[in-house]
Amino acid sequence: MMANITEFVKRPGLGRLGRPIRIRTNYFEITNLPASNIHHYDIVISPEVPPTLNRKIFQIAENSFSGIRAVFDGRRNVYTIRPLDVHTLDVTLPEDNTIRRPPRIFRIRIKKVNEIHMEEINRFFNGRGSISPNILTGIMALNVLIRHVPSTTLNSVGRIFYTDQGSRPLSGGVEALQGYFQSIRPTPKKMMINIDIHTSAFYESGSLLQIVIKVLNKRTIEELRVISERDRQKLENFLKNLKIYATHDENALNRRFRIFKITNTSASNTIFDDNGNQTDVASYFQRTYNIQLLYPFFPCIVIRSGTYLPMEVCNVVEGQRYMCTLDERQTANMTKLTCQPPQLRASKINQGIQILNYQQNQYMQQFDFRVSNEMAITQARILPAPKLQYHPTSRESIFTPRNGLWNLRDKKVATGATLGSWACAVFGNERDYPMSAIQKFIRELVTTCQDTGMNIPNKNPHIQHCNPQGPIETSLKQVWVRAGNLAKSKPQLILCILPNTGVSLYAEIKRVSDTVIGVASQCVQGKHMFAVKKQYCANVCLKINVKLGGMNSFINPSQMPFITQRPTILMGACVTHPAPGAEYMGRPSVAAVTASMDAKAYRYAASIRVQTGRQEVISDLAEMKNY
Repeated sequence: MMANITEFVKRPGLGRLGRPIRIRTNYFEITNLPASNIHHYDIVISPEVPPTLNRKIFQIAENSFSGIRAVFDGRRNVYTIRPLDVHTLDVTLPEDNTIRRPPRIFRIRIKKVNEIHMEEINRFFNGRGSISPNILTGIMALNVLIRHVPSTTLNSVGRIFYTDQGSRPLSGGVEALQGYFQSIRPTPKKMMINIDIHTSAFYESGSLLQIVIKVLNKRTIEELRVISERDRQKLENFLKNLKIYATHDENALNRRFRIFKITNTSASNTIFDDNGNQTDVASYFQRTYNIQLLYPFFPCIVIRSGTYLPMEVCNVVEGQRYMCTLDERQTANMTKLTCQPPQLRASKINQGIQILNYQQNQYMQQFDFRVSNEMAITQARILPAPKLQYHPTSRESIFTPRNGLWNLRDKKVATGATLGSWACAVFGNERDYPMSAIQKFIRELVTTCQDTGMNIPNKNPHIQHCNPQGPIETSLKQVWVRAGNLAKSKPQLILCILPNTGVSLYAEIKRVSDTVIGVASQCVQGKHMFAVKKQYCANVCLKINVKLGGMNSFINPSQMPFITQRPTILMGACVTHPAPGAEYMGRPSVAAVTASMDAKAYRYAASIRVQTGRQEVISDLAEMKNY
């Protein structure tokens, strides 16, 4: 019978192993917490509008609070350091010229929920109390406090605030913007604010024509006199729902439009009815606005049924997140941008402190909430590197890595798998990927696998070219069946050669191989076939060996007595939530649990479930552990 767990197991002590060192961290100490209780209110704004508009309405309402600074989470929670004496008020939102919307009246109902007792929170951080709902609510209120001003002055997405400082182009009309994440974290005897940099992809702003050139990978506008249907569709997919503003009419500069689609015809050939007369867009702009289009051969933007705008009079609104998957080049550029040495990262975090400007924050001042501008310094330990163990026949089979690096030269995997039945699916045509190049790559791969300790009796797998734009599931099933027939046994692996690192093709291959066929798959980029490198093949071999049940290396048992001295299972659990934003509301969270399956804690099994969105507690943990 399973015992009920009513409390967490207490930590037995603190670690002492390793060389002591003092380090700077991206934590900033909260030097003063509010002494007075914090008042918590629930507000309802009607009619209901998105959080961004809620904040604008609340900013106007705050003028009625008699000088009391109130912080708002954008939905229903408001916190103040002094009590409010307002229960209901009407707010008039001024006319919005960006969408031709007249002034609107909103009613705000304010109801007190509770008081957050700061004395209890201070006792808790001094080690004289236990966690309670009051403390959790207090931490939540302080998080709202530090995010309130940035959410109204900076481009914010969830907990991240973006600036235009340090923006970098990623190619294809997409750029990277640097943002800052901040969150209050309890630590022993004090509270800290964790600040980190966060880089995300955004649409480039400015001239729509210049962005179109980048999207279609052209050098000049003249190269786009004729746009193929494939390029037109690519462009429409990129631009759809993008916010723009038009520059041809001074009275419309503040208006914002969303792109619905682009026309199949050019501006000079896009015909519409103008008060009973048939006219084209280019002629209409010449007659109505005295604007002769420079590029009448370009298609038009459609902003709503029957409403067209030439691309050359359109600008893209800044600050729009790019939610599509980055392509290979964009991913490489993003990686270069985000992989930074610690000194540079620390410098940017300190820049973030200046941008967030806690010292001049009037809301924090009224709450008597103060934060240090200096990174917290803490004691750390540099742990000794663990000893790794390979096959006994390896040269230096037990060794200690240096600086996190080591070489596989003259080493064999601890346990080599056997690969007898397999196939190679080449997603490209024979002109781009000739059979001779594929066979040369496979020979080198097989040789490397054998050198590292794998057993491959079948050195000539079935090779088949597949259409990367075709039905991937059908292609993989055909490859799997033919490989099995040739080898007279169930295939163990499909080696897939891809034309690029396109995520959609890769994802579909994994979906089919993992959930439809039930066979291991290993993807490699086609470019590596034409300049075969031993090191690349060795890295691929390590992946294949593990997928087939082999073991590459393991930590020397003497390094893990807490695991090796008696049967022990290592378990891990994590919940991944949908991205922030109204468009993701209602989407589920994904819970995952994993556990070690052998005495060396090398092999792991995993169980995955979907559950209610943004729920941290794993609902089906009892069932998942029995997987």
